[in-house]
Amino acid sequence: MTDRTGHGLVIGKFYPPHEGHLALIRFAAARVERVSVILMASVFESIPLDWRARWLRAETAALPGVRVLTIAFDAPVDYDSETAWHANVAAMKAALDADGAPPVTAVFSSETYGRQLAEHFASTPVLFDPDRREHRVSGTAIRENLVQNWHLVAPSARLDLAVRVIIVGAESTGTTTLAQALTEHYRSHGFPRIQSVEEYGRELTYRLQGETSQALGRTAAVDEIPWRREHFAEAADAQHHREQGAALACPLVIVDTDAFATELWERRYLGSGSDAAARANAGRVERRDVYLVTDHADVPFEQDGWRDGEHIRAEMTEWFTIELTRRDASWVLLRGSHDDRERYARALIDALWTRRSTFASPSWADRTEVRSLAEGRRLNERSCSDAMMR
Repeated sequence: MTDRTGHGLVIGKFYPPHEGHLALIRFAAARVERVSVILMASVFESIPLDWRARWLRAETAALPGVRVLTIAFDAPVDYDSETAWHANVAAMKAALDADGAPPVTAVFSSETYGRQLAEHFASTPVLFDPDRREHRVSGTAIRENLVQNWHLVAPSARLDLAVRVIIVGAESTGTTTLAQALTEHYRSHGFPRIQSVEEYGRELTYRLQGETSQALGRTAAVDEIPWRREHFAEAADAQHHREQGAALACPLVIVDTDAFATELWERRYLGSGSDAAARANAGRVERRDVYLVTDHADVPFEQDGWRDGEHIRAEMTEWFTIELTRRDASWVLLRGSHDDRERYARALIDALWTRRSTFASPSWADRTEVRSLAEGRRLNERSCSDAMMR
């Protein structure tokens, strides 16, 4: 079908939206002038409707004529029940009417129910990749194994769904050691694609120290580095991009210092009147699951030639806990030996992951199986044959 004057309909839970969903919407948008995408979210599902709507709108923003409509919808699904069909279709038609949509001329779907749905709209059914030959993905498969199928989840959804654990703390309190240990643990325990998200500020310090040494003609001390506002804006941007890249690569992200922490280091070096990092961070609303704050107490200070000194640690620890509290962030202060801290942190991270990777569904939710290519071809041939006999 290539009627660019038509109005296409795409429906789904988009729980979560994935590459197959997006390919279907692109396919529809290339064939009709307008596409209404109806997101039907149930109270029994664990991803909120507004999250899914935000993701779909972000992913389809560049497609002309595509509108994402939402329904908070809890009617049971039963393909053999006319009562169920009328309940579902009535909600869809109400959403379209509320949006002022024209009559539906085509129903686009990758599922066999698309033909029945099209009949209820007196429109043409258009089947897209029913055997999953081009896009071997389904929402069922993603929900059952989020780690393995992470790369198939829509990018905007990955950025929100990733479990983000941010480790912050004063100098010489074990933040880097803990971040490395946790990353290595989870890399060998179910998250092979987890990335090491290292502190950009340390690399920036090395670079600036080298530049300062060259200018002085001798090795510069750390306190001779001429810190400027733009350095902290650069650090905040770089740290943010590293974290985002890690979230796109793996559903578990463990970060050694983040863009927020850069704001406190800017305060340390340039005073409370300097806000370049805060300005760089403005508008960034990435959700954090928890901040792990490494306590300075009982941790021997180690001077590696790059640190200010032990006198600042207690104050910096307080800055972190007060500012995180002020921002309503979840944070946990870690005190004790490295092994005790790591065990304690792992217990929390395991619980966070269990919650994030568990997708609730109502008892009537249907499963979409990604069949073998041969099975899919047989199903498609049978569907085409049925259509020809009508």
